[in-house]
Amino acid sequence: MIATSLPKDWATDNGVSAGSVIEFYPEDDALLLTPKSERERTEGRTDVADLTGDELVRAVMTMYVSGFDVVRLESGRITTDQRRAIREAVQGLVGVEVLEETNDSVVVQDLLDSSELSIRNAVTRMRLIARSMLEDAVTALVEDDDDLAQDVVERDEDVDRLWYAVARIFRTTLRSPLAAEEIGVPREDCFDYHSSARQLERIADHAAKIADHALELDAVAPEVTDALGELHAEAAAIIEEAMDALFTDGDDEATDLANAARAGIPEVEERTRDADDVIREVDLEPRQAQSLGLVVDSLSRAADYGGNIAENALQRAAPTP
Repeated sequence: MIATSLPKDWATDNGVSAGSVIEFYPEDDALLLTPKSERERTEGRTDVADLTGDELVRAVMTMYVSGFDVVRLESGRITTDQRRAIREAVQGLVGVEVLEETNDSVVVQDLLDSSELSIRNAVTRMRLIARSMLEDAVTALVEDDDDLAQDVVERDEDVDRLWYAVARIFRTTLRSPLAAEEIGVPREDCFDYHSSARQLERIADHAAKIADHALELDAVAPEVTDALGELHAEAAAIIEEAMDALFTDGDDEATDLANAARAGIPEVEERTRDADDVIREVDLEPRQAQSLGLVVDSLSRAADYGGNIAENALQRAAPTP
C-alpha cells in the first residue's frame, strides 16, 4: 500500500478519504488517477412531453452519444407519433433496443458494452461504406441507374449509425480512463479516429446528395461524365491515401502518406475548374446545369474532407512533447 497526499477539494468532491482505494492509469509519461468504482450501467431520464418528430429523434440520439446505457423517456402520455419517432431513433443506433413501454414512458437500452466495440473497426467500416457510396453515386449518375442511386441514399443510414457509435465511444473515453483501457486505444488516438469519422460521415452525406441528383437527372452528356469521372478519381485517391495514413502505425510512413494526400488537393481544384468549364460549354438546361454544378461541388468537398483526415493523420504521427 502506498500513502499519498491528494488535493482536499478533489478528494471531498469525489468521496475520497483516508483508506480509500484509488486507481492509477498510465498515459504516456503521466499517470491518471480516479477513485476505484465498479462499472455500473448508467441511466438517464428526459422529459419528452414537448418533443415530437426530428426533435425527439435527436433527443434519443443525444442521450445515447452522451454515454447513457439506459434512457427513460417520460411524458404525461406517450403518443403514437412519439413512439414512432423513438423507434426511428432506435433503428438508427448500434445495439439499442426498446426495453419497456408504458402509457407515460418508454425505456431504451444499449445492449452492447463499450469495451466490446472497436472504434478503429467502426471507422474502418465507415471508410468502406463511404468509399463505395461515393463511387456508386457517380456510377449511378453516369449510367442513369436509379436503383443504384436509391441504394446509395439508403446506405447513408449505415454510416450515420456507425458515426453515433464512434461518438459515444469517444465521449466515454473522455470521462473515464478505465474506458480507454478497456477498448485498448489511447485517448489521443480516439480523438483522431473520432475527428476522421466525422469527415467520413460528411463524405457519405455528399455521396447521398450526388445520388439524389442522379435520381433527378436523365442521361448526362459524355463530356460531362468524363470530367466527373476524373474528378471523382482524384478525390477518391486523396480519401484513400489519407485513411491509409491514419491507420499506419509507422510515423514516417504515415507522414509521407498524409503529405501525399494533401499534395493532391491542387489537382482536385484543377479538375473541379475543368468540370465546371465543361458544364458551361455543353448545351444544358439551366436546372440540369445547376444540379451538375452541385455534383462537382460535392466531389470537391469530399476531397477536402479527405484532406482533413490527412491532417488528423499528421497530428497522430507527430512527435509528442
